Amino acid sequence: MNNQQNLIIAVVFSIIILFGFHYFFPSTTQSPVQTQASSQQQIGTSAQQLATAAPLLTREEALTSQPQRIQIQSGTLKGSINLQGATLDDLVLTKYRETVNPNSPEIVLLSPENTSNAYFARFGWASSQGSLPNEKTLWQAHGTTLSPQSPVTLNWDNGQGLSFSQVFSLDENYMFTITQRVKNTSEAPLSLSPQGYLAKRGEPKSSGFFILHLGPVGVFDGKLHDPSYEDLAKTNLIQNPKSTGWFGLTDKYWLTAFVPDPKAPITSSYGQTGTGENTLITAQYQRDPFVLAPGQSLESTDYFFAGAKILNLLDGYEETIGMNHFDLAVDFGWFYFLTKPIFYALEFLKGILGNFGLAILALTVLIKLLFFPLANKSYSSMGKMKMLQPEIEKIRERYKDDRMKMNEKVMELYKKEKVNPMTGCLPMIIQIPVFFALYKVLFVSIEMRQAPFYGWIHDLSAPDPTTIFNLFGLIPWDPPSFLMLGAWPIIMGGTMFLQQKLSPPPADPTQAKMFLFMPLIFTYLLAQFPAGLVIYWAWNNILSIAQQWVIMKRTEQKNKRHGKSSVK
Repeated sequence: MNNQQNLIIAVVFSIIILFGFHYFFPSTTQSPVQTQASSQQQIGTSAQQLATAAPLLTREEALTSQPQRIQIQSGTLKGSINLQGATLDDLVLTKYRETVNPNSPEIVLLSPENTSNAYFARFGWASSQGSLPNEKTLWQAHGTTLSPQSPVTLNWDNGQGLSFSQVFSLDENYMFTITQRVKNTSEAPLSLSPQGYLAKRGEPKSSGFFILHLGPVGVFDGKLHDPSYEDLAKTNLIQNPKSTGWFGLTDKYWLTAFVPDPKAPITSSYGQTGTGENTLITAQYQRDPFVLAPGQSLESTDYFFAGAKILNLLDGYEETIGMNHFDLAVDFGWFYFLTKPIFYALEFLKGILGNFGLAILALTVLIKLLFFPLANKSYSSMGKMKMLQPEIEKIRERYKDDRMKMNEKVMELYKKEKVNPMTGCLPMIIQIPVFFALYKVLFVSIEMRQAPFYGWIHDLSAPDPTTIFNLFGLIPWDPPSFLMLGAWPIIMGGTMFLQQKLSPPPADPTQAKMFLFMPLIFTYLLAQFPAGLVIYWAWNNILSIAQQWVIMKRTEQKNKRHGKSSVK
């Protein structure tokens, strides 16, 4: 391999890891469009209303102070619906916990609006006519518990000839079906628009990572729209394209999203009001209005997703509900075409081997087999180049004052011996997109969250928790984060050093010293990355070392048999 090229690639790769993710995973955010909020909004709550409401309560206090609730119970969810406003504001994900400790608290997704972490959704109607249900309306319930086996119906009559009902249904996972009905027994026609309102209280915080999007997300006309919290703060209002689609608010692993009737276009927007802890992020939509004549009834069915972003589940909803690209709620980024297949390959192998760590090892082997002929050619070229090193040193010494002539003679030697120095770079070039794609899978997919390996690795999506600076836990001291240099990163650095030793060394002493530092740099950098990625890199290095050693030995023996142990 041309060692200067190898050095440059390694340095560039380091820079990419540190600073380049935002170039490789550009945001697909469309330019925000400011518009005026609908004057027909009936079920929303403003930040000013929240700020001037009664003092904030704890979540437990808020739930106790609002006893008129319908319980929610399924294999994946528990919580309740507040009958005041028919508000979905209490939701806990029972299959997920905050840490790997099985006794740690379960993940709380939705909370009442009079709490500091308010997060809730409502459904209703918009109209400039008549008295409609709003956030203060107290609904009457038929049923006590919402479960996959038992829907719940809420009723309200405005006393002016309009009766309303909402039927909540729940599947075995995280999708709510909300069927709204209204009957007009008055003597006047009425124009009504079905609508939904989602609100989240608290100062929005970015992820801290260039490659992870948090905040507004949706798909309209088959295209992803994901404005950032910063975009929203600039205008306070972003209008989505009027079309069919889905949209909502996303966290790293959790999603709340309106999934309106896929055949009905919607007018939707994101909003932000208030400041600091009283900031209110909203997402709301309206369907086109219906004219309800006297004596007629009207029905509208929409969906609401609130739960974990499980890829198979999201793909399944695309088929059952008909929502396009619901899987884009998982931020697979710019390498989507590679990341999603890698995820499915890992999930398939995990089903066979029973562990995602073993799946990563098996996938690495499959990738190595896929590019086996290319790697063979590369390592064979490197073996020939190593045999040519003495002659190359002579050329460099002979023409050290004439760099152009030196390069010309070196290239003549390569041509004569049929060696292409660039082929040695191919394994690393191939590895870079796989590296990024696997990193995305480990970082954003909930299936990898808290997935254990063996020994001390209890979460493949988190960095190696050990560090050499407390002798891997033997010394009772917790070093600061920048001193977290775990066992697996050290193993990875060691394998990188061994692989480096098999490559032709740089002739330039300065380059040689810099080259020796690369394993140390990568060891420190990757110590902060998910353990699963470090395990992949170390295992890939081990396989590469074995393959490279065998091929280079064969090349050396072949050259000796042909009398080319040294070039004359």
